[in-house]
Amino acid sequence: MEMVARTYLIYDITGSAAKLGIMSLANAIPTILFSLVGGAIADRLSKKLLIIVAQIAMMLASLGYGIAVNVGYLTPAHPESWWVLVVGSALLGTITAMSMPARQAIIPELVRPEHIMNAVSLGTLGMSLFQLIGPAMAGIVIDGFGYAAIFYIMAGLNAFGIIFAALLPRMKPIQVHTQSVLANIKDGLKYMLGHRTILLILVLFIASIIMAMPYQMMMPVFAKDILKVGVSGQGTLMSVAGFGALAAALVLASMRPKKRGAILLLSNLLLGLGLIVFAFSVSWPLSISMMVLVGIGMTGNNTAGAALMQVYSDPLYLGRVMSVMSMSWGLSGVGAFFAGILTEQISAPWTIGGLAMPGRDIIRRLYLCFLVEKTGLNEDLQLRNVFNPISTKARYNCCI
Repeated sequence: MEMVARTYLIYDITGSAAKLGIMSLANAIPTILFSLVGGAIADRLSKKLLIIVAQIAMMLASLGYGIAVNVGYLTPAHPESWWVLVVGSALLGTITAMSMPARQAIIPELVRPEHIMNAVSLGTLGMSLFQLIGPAMAGIVIDGFGYAAIFYIMAGLNAFGIIFAALLPRMKPIQVHTQSVLANIKDGLKYMLGHRTILLILVLFIASIIMAMPYQMMMPVFAKDILKVGVSGQGTLMSVAGFGALAAALVLASMRPKKRGAILLLSNLLLGLGLIVFAFSVSWPLSISMMVLVGIGMTGNNTAGAALMQVYSDPLYLGRVMSVMSMSWGLSGVGAFFAGILTEQISAPWTIGGLAMPGRDIIRRLYLCFLVEKTGLNEDLQLRNVFNPISTKARYNCCI
């Protein structure tokens, strides 16, 4: 809901795709700078405490947005007011960077290893449900009550998040660290670079996020200028993507923990194809159907990628490993910044479609490498030979 409100509000105030990109960059910079720090802190302190502090900060940020709209400053009547949204995005990026590794790394402390994929899927299921309902509701609320109502609703939801986080069981850090945070970060990076399986999954996950995610920030351009459906139409498009995400999450939550690597690759293929068709579509029904595909692909990518990381990472390093995955969302913000600039030069369809095309080809090639490397009675795919499909030695069974 807040994403719809913030992106459409800044586009409503400025009419500039570049300003959308600037807001995305403001969110991306702290995410990139502080994600590793957040990962190191998640491995040192109580993850539950970090989550609660983050919820409080997000609640205050939403209240700040709502007040700025209510007093009449953050409106199209004040074209200079867009800086409020940029500063708020930077604050939210910092909060995300410091808390997201803890949110992801706490899952193995709550469930057994064989249930991690199902637990991640259930978490994605909840997010998908809000993605299904939230954007369409946001469009209706904005049309009926204005932007401030959305921000106050989000503040209330974050308040409920504080209560639910407080109900989590109390857990101590896995290990007491005597090193500095910077030394912990260096140690974590050394661990990731020395673990080939983890490194390959991270490269695949980050590449897909950078190529695909800028479409969300450019959605107001498609809704307002190309499809001519306004903010309620943008909410509908995002909700339809949420429907696809919800369907994918339901399937993944009920699956046995097998062939997660194959799920990761196939999800990326669906995501790339859906974005390419959506970018060049001027048909409302076709655009809606492609957003379903995008939702399925995004959920499969996020769920399988997170599950693989949590299964194959040493618990002592898990917070730092997940912080690199969190950093990928910041990198996608940098991509959205350049996407905004390109959109003003070459149009939104060629920008979003152009980003998805090389990503799709890369994933397709990786997938073909997986297919030729089937081994064993259950034909589980192998990750190590993605970049060396001829070799059949020392395979990593990441898809079991």
